[in-house]
Amino acid sequence: MVQSTEPKTRKLWGRAVAAGNAGLYSSGTMKLFLDTASVEAVKEIAAWGVLDGVTTNPTLVAKEGKNFRKTVLAMCACVPEVSAQVTASDFEGMRKQADEYSGWHEHVVVKVPMTIEGLKTLAYCRQKGIRTNTTLVFSLNQAILAAKAGANIISPFIGRLDDAGQNGMELIAEIMAAWSHYDFDTEVLVASTRHPRHIAEAAQLGAHICTVPVDVFRRLPLHPLTDLGMERFRKDWESVSGS
Repeated sequence: MVQSTEPKTRKLWGRAVAAGNAGLYSSGTMKLFLDTASVEAVKEIAAWGVLDGVTTNPTLVAKEGKNFRKTVLAMCACVPEVSAQVTASDFEGMRKQADEYSGWHEHVVVKVPMTIEGLKTLAYCRQKGIRTNTTLVFSLNQAILAAKAGANIISPFIGRLDDAGQNGMELIAEIMAAWSHYDFDTEVLVASTRHPRHIAEAAQLGAHICTVPVDVFRRLPLHPLTDLGMERFRKDWESVSGS
């Protein structure tokens, strides 16, 4: 018989929330990134006054039919952090791309995959002062290795874990609980979010950053009771002003 993981999840969740309440890994506010290759979408959300950064990759940019470098530079003009992913899979190739991308703009954060070659690249970038974001993190062990190698940001993919039948937010709880014991300066970015509740749960757990798809970001300000309230205010005002 397969035992339920709910007690374990609740325990980890409680530990992470308690650590957050104690300010053990508070960064002042959770940052919100947009996961997109659309410069127009970045401009739209940035105009709300709530956008802190962007995550993108060559695949997303290719779907938009745009030049990767030009797209990244256009985004850098809108937000202070843009994660641009390397395409090489070996250390030498990733090192060269990290040097290249970081030279494009001071807002560029080089996104590196969670592989052994990626760990070497993270260590190289930390020595060179190049900011990095480790992508494709699916376990606490991977998170720890990336942090020790020098990653500035790690990106656990919770939606893909959910797709595989796991509880993606449980991984965030594990990471934040572990982070509360140490002095890692690595920020935890909740990636592969699929719905607004993911963002709310990430905030409860004390995650430093959430990256959000455009369609989900547009749903964050919405609530049916807000709409009903606005409609009632409008009708009440019309009844008074028209009398």
